[in-house]
Amino acid sequence: MDTTESPKSNAKFLLELLEIVLIAFALSWVLRTYVIEARKIPTGSMLPTIQLEDRVIVDKFFFKQFDHINHGDIIVFHPPPSAHATEDFIKRVVGLPGDKVEIKNRTTYVNDQPLYEPYLLEKPNHDFGPIVVPEDSVFVMGDNRNNSADSREWGFLPIENITGRTLFRYWPIGQIGALAR
Repeated sequence: MDTTESPKSNAKFLLELLEIVLIAFALSWVLRTYVIEARKIPTGSMLPTIQLEDRVIVDKFFFKQFDHINHGDIIVFHPPPSAHATEDFIKRVVGLPGDKVEIKNRTTYVNDQPLYEPYLLEKPNHDFGPIVVPEDSVFVMGDNRNNSADSREWGFLPIENITGRTLFRYWPIGQIGALAR
């Protein structure tokens, strides 16, 4: 009985292994690019909801196909040119198209109604607005209102810049779960 493998069977094994690796890589790339992505939080602008270095799962497909952006959603987006940034941002949607947004007396108002925001690190220090969100745009702010570069600084966010909506935090393990809305 011959236990040595022929060069043909070794080549076939290597080709099959290469095929598996290429298919796995392609599927991973498609999923990460178009469907779902893991993200590491690089700043403290969303404190206390999301801590620096937390990891979240971002839906990049289903919210575009079957759902809409809503007040309170935490989204990932390409910042507009006026933000002078190249890395994606993560912020909370405060105003939708047609909404009137204003901050006065340390309280955020949307359409003249005070916004209930138990997720804030602290109330905003400065008044803002009122402004009306134009069509095809949203108004976003970080939960760390006094330390967040957001729509108050660089203006409205075009909806087309939104790349995903956060689904949940998966790291650290003790904090796994949905994010406050």
